[in-house]
Amino acid sequence: MRVALNARILQAPRTGIGQYVAALSEALGSLGDIELDYFHGWGWGADLPQAALPGYSRWSALAKQVPGAYRIRRWLEQGRFERGLRRRRVDLYHEPSLWPLDFDGPMVMTLHDLTHVRYPETQPRDRLAEIERRVGEGVGRASRILTDSHFVADEIRAHFGLPEQRVVVAPLGYAPRFHPRSAEALRDTLAPFGLAAGGYLLCVGTLEPRKNLELALRAYLRLPAVLRARFPLLIAGMPGWRSEQLNATLGPALASGQVRLLGYQSDQVLAELLAGARLLLFPSRYEGFGLPVLEAMASGVPVVLARTSSLPEVAGEAGCFVAPDDDEAMAEAMLRLLEDDEEWGRRRSLGLRRAEAFSWSACARITADTYRQAMGD
Repeated sequence: MRVALNARILQAPRTGIGQYVAALSEALGSLGDIELDYFHGWGWGADLPQAALPGYSRWSALAKQVPGAYRIRRWLEQGRFERGLRRRRVDLYHEPSLWPLDFDGPMVMTLHDLTHVRYPETQPRDRLAEIERRVGEGVGRASRILTDSHFVADEIRAHFGLPEQRVVVAPLGYAPRFHPRSAEALRDTLAPFGLAAGGYLLCVGTLEPRKNLELALRAYLRLPAVLRARFPLLIAGMPGWRSEQLNATLGPALASGQVRLLGYQSDQVLAELLAGARLLLFPSRYEGFGLPVLEAMASGVPVVLARTSSLPEVAGEAGCFVAPDDDEAMAEAMLRLLEDDEEWGRRRSLGLRRAEAFSWSACARITADTYRQAMGD
């Protein structure tokens, strides 16, 4: 089966959906009966781009200034997509994000979450309008909708009024780079940050209101001063829409030196930062899956997280859950895992065991079966 996969998301620095496209592509390729053709937005190729394209930042700036920029871009991409299709014999089109292109044949679409429905304020107005238009069209045309969790599958069926069989759950996996590491193995990566393994807390994710980083900050500031001095809080991720809302809480915390913004980090550096953390804090209000939670568990790092959306599906009994507005409860959970080595070790073991239930190979097998179902339709 020859599948056209829209890999345009990899023009940007690689975050959640980009990781999905890259990891799923590799796993599908190992199945042997799936041949992938990648559309990169400006052309086609046999390989995935390994880094963000140079023009991405220029496009991002342009999109903020030019009215209708998203429609113009889609029109250009649709033309390049169709010209490439004329030179290929593609059986099926897989759209892994929110911007499906027109395709005269079977289509599978991955809808990772309904953030644009649940939290429309996290998107610029013109981008939100285009997302709503394209997602609605895509769901209407797709033979099957893939999603990452049962929580989101139920949301999709209810919101769009879809029958159960059209929405397929394919849980995500974690890359081999996420595994427990010794302090010695992490020394060279952590030293430039002035860190030692087990000596810091970590938040991972785009800086935006939905990620609820204020909860982690308020909880962290509740910790005794001696613990904050011993365990700085690191935040790794790119600024997102309305990230300036964090400034009121972040400003004093950053000035103290106990909270540090690391910005976007490469895949390998992030994996090593995660493996060296004492805890991952994941206070997000809404997630389609919550990949950093799985990656932390696979790395042997306990997770304190909000009991919301899909997160209980991923963390199971390994997660240390709190309500998404309860900074006192989060501080208590952090305090216990910082001071009680026995409880920390228990959560670590539970997380490692829980992570074994997820793999990209399993995700790829479900995805390939979904392709066959769509072809049968």
